[in-house]
Amino acid sequence: MTDQGFSADFIDTSVPHSARMYDWFLDGKDHYAADVAAAKNVMTLMPGVKDTARSNREFMHRATRYLGHAGITQFLDIGTGIPTEPNLHQIAQRITPNARVVYADNDPIVLRHAEALLLGTPEGRTAYIHADIRSPEVVLSYAQDHLDFSQPIGLSLVALMQFVTDDQGPYEIVKRLLDPLVPGSYLMLSHVTWEFDPEIWERVDTIYRAGGTPVKARSHDEVTRFFDGLELCDPGVILSTHWHPDDEIRVREEQPLYVGVARKS
Repeated sequence: MTDQGFSADFIDTSVPHSARMYDWFLDGKDHYAADVAAAKNVMTLMPGVKDTARSNREFMHRATRYLGHAGITQFLDIGTGIPTEPNLHQIAQRITPNARVVYADNDPIVLRHAEALLLGTPEGRTAYIHADIRSPEVVLSYAQDHLDFSQPIGLSLVALMQFVTDDQGPYEIVKRLLDPLVPGSYLMLSHVTWEFDPEIWERVDTIYRAGGTPVKARSHDEVTRFFDGLELCDPGVILSTHWHPDDEIRVREEQPLYVGVARKS
């Protein structure tokens, strides 16, 4: 079963967008000249940024499998990005065919391609809302129509919170998203860090800010703070390539990306 919420806004192809830049980093096809130019500027500063993006995606795959094997059959994925197979619902539904997934993103081009996010198993359910994490109540209201909030949910915030600046209350937003989730729910989160090369991040931020989406890299302690009040799963908040590596991992070199999974008790 599928469902889609809201309508697409006008896509301004003259301005780079973080989701379309991420698509380019992943060698996708849904981006425009402005996105490519901005992404190449980032790659000049961070030559390994494509591997960072791939490592982030691989973490999402492993973390989803981890939660699926832990019994999670419902997911709320915010900051979904342009569909890139396998998507979260495909991984979850391989483990549990009737798994339910709600996706949310604020890029109109993601909405344009949302049909790719809605092709799940006949037994499962996928839904999509065009919304922004800075309006968590909107996302939660929609998700409550499609997920059973009396049962555990896996909240996925993968490569998202770096686009919520300190003045926008990132920790408060995550808390508001977690508050209605019952014990036994999980948070899976990844976040870029400046700790590998502090000097470049101001220039990276300038590139993203030109597209209207500032980027805020954070330290290990700052990323760990997103998990306050939760039980961190082993091995804790760690570099992406060290989090439960398996035979499917392609990027093995350390990346400036902290990841973690934690359980609400």
